[in-house]
Amino acid sequence: MARLTLDGVTKRFRDDDAPGGEVVAVDDLSVDIDDGEFLVLVGPSGCGKSTTLRMVAGLESVTTGEVRIDGRDVTDRAAKSRDIAMVFQSYALYPHMTVRRNMAFGLEESTDMPDDAIAETVAETAAMLDVEALLDRKPRELSGGQQQRVALGRAIVRDPAVFLMDEPLSNLDAKLRAQMRTELQRLQNDLGVTTVYVTHDQTEAMTMGDRIAVLDGGRLQQVGTPLECYHEPTNEFVAGFVGDPSMNFLDCEVRGDRLSAAAFDYPLVGDLRDAVRGTDRVTLGVRPEDVALSGPDDDPTFVAGVDVVEPTGDENVVHLTAGDETLVATVPGMRRVESGTEVGVSLPPETVHLFDGQTGEALRNRVVDDEAERVSL
Repeated sequence: MARLTLDGVTKRFRDDDAPGGEVVAVDDLSVDIDDGEFLVLVGPSGCGKSTTLRMVAGLESVTTGEVRIDGRDVTDRAAKSRDIAMVFQSYALYPHMTVRRNMAFGLEESTDMPDDAIAETVAETAAMLDVEALLDRKPRELSGGQQQRVALGRAIVRDPAVFLMDEPLSNLDAKLRAQMRTELQRLQNDLGVTTVYVTHDQTEAMTMGDRIAVLDGGRLQQVGTPLECYHEPTNEFVAGFVGDPSMNFLDCEVRGDRLSAAAFDYPLVGDLRDAVRGTDRVTLGVRPEDVALSGPDDDPTFVAGVDVVEPTGDENVVHLTAGDETLVATVPGMRRVESGTEVGVSLPPETVHLFDGQTGEALRNRVVDDEAERVSL
């Protein structure tokens, strides 16, 4: 196990068609990953997360900055000298080798372990991953989930200081992906190995990581626990990227003690008024689950038409239109909302987020009740 540090890491690629002749894929990224921590790098395609992982692995050079493992500068060390193990999206198993040989090959080539110790390590790891009955099969005889377990096993037998995982579940179907998420978390908890996991899937990020690091355009936007990034985003990008369905955003002008949007006026009360002081334009944000629906005559903030209702079983996702504004609400699955009707929409002040209309920086996040009673299981 080890502590992993990225200190001002930057990666530039030569591109004659780009302004200045280069593209900045990762820009001054600094983050500390604690010993045994599971950190998820998340962001849209092209944000620099896979490039970051490859720089940690030694598969991509670092333009400026340092990569340190347990305080050792490994920035210029070869991949084989970094004590890391990587699991790829494509599994990358040797097709002509059995599962046993795939798992043993790295130990045979890079260590002085005797054959009987390698065989024992492979057998123990195969039992842990429930693939011991598959040891004499070849990859083409395995399902996608079995191949992923073998790829994980190949990494685990190395007993590395750091695990690196590059979208390892993206080739699996939805049910198996959910199952493997749980298995990966249990496995990482049991092994206690520092892990950096790359994904664009918000569900994986929210459910798997001790912390998540949100990237956009090569720059780090926020590092925090999943709930911190969900409830207390540092800017509009994080607020919109984390969460599904996404946060609703409504452009508003500040006019005295109210916000004026295209379809409604919203009163500024309490700390909302303080948050917008000195600002003339803000973006009001509210999560779909915080949009309260009522009858159109129940004194709502505004009235909206119901365009589409998407039932998912436990909840209904309701798409609304009010003038030029569109927004999404989620309501319990047993509540009936009909397309083509009108509903009252209220935005409770304690649930509202406010962002600077020019910079997108958070001015105020929703109130989270830290004193709420916690149930011990």
